[in-house]
Amino acid sequence: MTGRLDGRVALVTGGGVGIGRGIALALADEGATVAVTHRTHTPDEELLERIGHAPDGSPLAFSLEATNEDEVARTIQAVVDATGSLEVLVNNVGGLIGRCDIGEFDLAMWREVFAVNVETTFLFTKHALPLLSDGGHIVNVSSVAGRNGGSRGVGAYAAAKAALFAFTRATAKEAAPRSITANAVAPGLILDTPFHETFTPEADQRAIIAGIPLGRPGYPADVAGAVTWLVSQESSYVTGTIIDVNGGQYFA
Repeated sequence: MTGRLDGRVALVTGGGVGIGRGIALALADEGATVAVTHRTHTPDEELLERIGHAPDGSPLAFSLEATNEDEVARTIQAVVDATGSLEVLVNNVGGLIGRCDIGEFDLAMWREVFAVNVETTFLFTKHALPLLSDGGHIVNVSSVAGRNGGSRGVGAYAAAKAALFAFTRATAKEAAPRSITANAVAPGLILDTPFHETFTPEADQRAIIAGIPLGRPGYPADVAGAVTWLVSQESSYVTGTIIDVNGGQYFA
């Protein structure tokens, strides 16, 4: 049985846990050789077994600080050196950092939120594009917060995730002459992730679910399904778009 991504190499940033892990596993299931980056969440044994491996047998899992340009550039080159190519980049690194009202937000924390969510996407895209094969794909993982401003205390996060929409479209235009597509996904409430385990109490989760037309939360596999389609040849004429993965919680 062949997969939609046989023969392709994919790099998933922040791939050790949650949405990133789900995406990495889904791409591997479709035949891709998958590399992941991680920092705070070390990949588990199942993930390490199922992702790609270097010629020496070591899994293609790289621990790095994603806001460090030198580390980003070295990691991307290491993936290409180990596999011979790069066809897919999924920019998944991101985080809320903490909840804080705008009037009390510290400038340093504001900048940290943008660094984690926007600068990482810029750095990986900047250094991957020259090495990405023509006809390749980039997917940026944003959030419904970038659509609707999020809940109270996430102003910086919402602004950063909205910035990813514009950056995605700028990338789509710039990469189009090489038939490289760039799209984004905007997940809503996705459980089984550190994000909501840390920042969204169960009572708040239940309240959100009550307002979702499909009547359930999402899970990493729901996001992974959309990403898998966006990096397959089935979507080769789709670029510069944002796919909302939220069960009807928000309509664009």
